[in-house]
Amino acid sequence: MTTATASGSPVRLSAMANFKQDWFGNIRGDILAGMVVALALIPEAIGFSLIAGVDPSVGLYASVAIAMVIAFTGGRPGMISAATAAVAVVVIPLVREYGVDYLFAATVLMGLIQGVAALLRLDLLMQFVSRSVITGFVNALAILIFMAQLPQLTNVGWETYAMVLGGLAIIYGLPRITKIVPSPLVAILLLTAATVWWNLPVNNVAGEGKLPDGLPTFGLPNVPFTWETLQIILPFSLTMAAVGLLESLLTAQIVDDLTHTDSNKQRESGGQGIANIVAAMFGGMGGCAMIGQSVASGGRGRLSSFAAGAFLLILLTLLGDWVGRVPMPALVAVMIMVSIGTFSWTSIANLRRHPPTSSFVMVATVVVVVFTHDLALGVLVGVLLSGIFFANKVRQMFDVTRTRRPHSAVYTVTGQIFFASVDRLLREIGPEGEYEDASTHVVIDVSKAHFWDISAIGALDKVVDRMRRHGRHVRIVGMNTASADLVDKFALEDRMGLETGLAPH
Repeated sequence: MTTATASGSPVRLSAMANFKQDWFGNIRGDILAGMVVALALIPEAIGFSLIAGVDPSVGLYASVAIAMVIAFTGGRPGMISAATAAVAVVVIPLVREYGVDYLFAATVLMGLIQGVAALLRLDLLMQFVSRSVITGFVNALAILIFMAQLPQLTNVGWETYAMVLGGLAIIYGLPRITKIVPSPLVAILLLTAATVWWNLPVNNVAGEGKLPDGLPTFGLPNVPFTWETLQIILPFSLTMAAVGLLESLLTAQIVDDLTHTDSNKQRESGGQGIANIVAAMFGGMGGCAMIGQSVASGGRGRLSSFAAGAFLLILLTLLGDWVGRVPMPALVAVMIMVSIGTFSWTSIANLRRHPPTSSFVMVATVVVVVFTHDLALGVLVGVLLSGIFFANKVRQMFDVTRTRRPHSAVYTVTGQIFFASVDRLLREIGPEGEYEDASTHVVIDVSKAHFWDISAIGALDKVVDRMRRHGRHVRIVGMNTASADLVDKFALEDRMGLETGLAPH
């Protein structure tokens, strides 16, 4: 971690100072943030368990373990990780066909794969995710968070709507009076008290599923350690690992932007792997970072994540009856606040200001994620579209001019030559005979061009071959060292006569 002096020059903090800042830089705020997250995690973890087809305790124990372990192993302080829907939807067929023990085994393997990914620095692939894709990912996630609340707002009485509006009023109104305690926590406590006092007919946490009444126990997955088991769980583990890393690294980047700090993406990748292995050993499912909870918590240190897991464990083991009375409208209000805060509202105005291709990538990412509920697929579509649009843009940064000189015709090639621009190169440089002032001596000046791949070298080779078959004497001049190395490796022998330097005038 770095900080800055008064002059603006960066100063690297010592390891001990960094440790103190991460854990004890905002003790009260991080603990209160953890309490808010713990309460909000309960219905989500239960819901994700039901999606996966397992007992609610599997999602709840996973959230406890992952939140506490990632506080030590993760690379992004203040980011909340727990059981998530993105991972839950992947394992539905596995649980249905083979049972929950195979889910635990697959989660252990998921963690090991994420550890290998960290060693191989696969986190660097995030460099290929454009800002438009990240914005689309954020907006889609905000929409999904809001849509997830709709079941709690349908076929219910007026009391539910009144409590949701009251919760939102507290959440947004209390900070105008005081910020001593998080307004979402106050909203949950006040609405819970009102529900119990007046016995209001609203859904509560207990109605979402049976809460566990004891501590999780440590143990290995009860599956045969055979090649057949590996064949069963490997496809699921690979998908879980990829989805988990993708969502975690994207969330880390978003939290980096919100907090104006950097994070260690390699450590985050490995930390997620360790957390998932521990979760599986304690009877939990896999998970990853949660942007909604990370934004909702307001925590900035590792203590916020640890406090969320620890407080959740206390709630489940000691205060389970009281937790069951928490009204769902209170948690819906918190998640609507998260949805509103997560959505990038400026992106709507930027649809006209930004280049059309960037806006299209953002909207396409949102549409794919919302309609498929598959975050990885949405990001993949966004990345592919970004690559296609970028390649097309670079392809257009290309030009060929022909100049007739006393003893030769000179073709000057300018720009980037790669697989997307080779067709234009072949069209622009013909066999020379189509010109009235055609020459038998041709110079192709590539001093202002760069050849990037074997497609480009193949196209240049074809140009030279075509010229020579029509009786032209061809020289290629000005090729830079990197391009010339590709020609040496991949061009056909005796086809190209290369010279360094510019074409003679």
